[in-house]
Amino acid sequence: MRTFTYDQADSPAAAVKSVAPPRAKFIAGGTNLIDLMKLQVETPDRLVDISRLALTDIEDMDNGGLRIDALVPNSDLAADPRVIERYEVLSRALLAGASGQLRNKATTGGNLMQRTRCYYFTNTASPCNKREPGSGCGAIGGVNRILAILGTSDKCIATHPGDMPVAMRALDATIATLKADGTRRRVSIHDFYSLPDQTPEIETVLEHDELITHVELPPPPNGARQQYRKVRDRASYAFALVSVAGVVTVENGKITTAALAFGGLAPMPWRNTAMEQGLIGQAPSDALFEKAAEHLLAEARGQGANDFKIPLARRTLIACLRDLTGE
Repeated sequence: MRTFTYDQADSPAAAVKSVAPPRAKFIAGGTNLIDLMKLQVETPDRLVDISRLALTDIEDMDNGGLRIDALVPNSDLAADPRVIERYEVLSRALLAGASGQLRNKATTGGNLMQRTRCYYFTNTASPCNKREPGSGCGAIGGVNRILAILGTSDKCIATHPGDMPVAMRALDATIATLKADGTRRRVSIHDFYSLPDQTPEIETVLEHDELITHVELPPPPNGARQQYRKVRDRASYAFALVSVAGVVTVENGKITTAALAFGGLAPMPWRNTAMEQGLIGQAPSDALFEKAAEHLLAEARGQGANDFKIPLARRTLIACLRDLTGE
């Protein structure tokens, strides 16, 4: 680990000003950043510790939604009675991620910002356009079993590793931020992440000095069933090969609302609204679910070792829809 300076911020405003130098980084739980610093993938000159800021509350909103501060630990969020009752998919996704010890340290904001676990990204001896733009992508034609089949480019096929952000996308979360000039903005999670295209090193729309302060969840549809289904190599502490976060409502034998987000398939939590629209107004059936899977995976492209993800995603989606609709 390289030498760096350390600054403990005493307010959000001080934090965003302190992180202004281009090689400065925020640190909260440190469950991702510290690992990457040990590997020399991340080499900040300065760490701005935000872990003691007063951003640890979970509050009801006037519209029936929930406001979650950026420093709420994953364990606390998963165990909150309001989350369990109204946002079951989020609680299940959090409990499916990492170990209990890590969930005690990992934060809501940090979870949204975690970086890929692609073998080539974490190995500085390998080419990686995400880590070193222009160096190439070793995963294309290399070891790519865990990597993406949707939303990739000829520059990068890395996957987003998160569980919580997948559920957040199914729940239509909004991310609130603060910049160094004092301005605030609210970004829909649907606009928060960036696809690799020609700039895989750019992963979100956040500016360098922009701090996540909280996340807002709208109230879920009345009577909606929720599920988080995660397929992985082992039962605990493993990243998803395929995951599905589903929020679906069925009334009078027809699907009336459908929100389905996917992990393990793309460089961001993935969602296909056209596929969802094809479900609405239809009676649940295996034929309908097969059609939805075909729509989802129409542009999926394997890289050899990860070709199995295409049929695995199909089966996982169909199983999830069966559970969500009672079919």
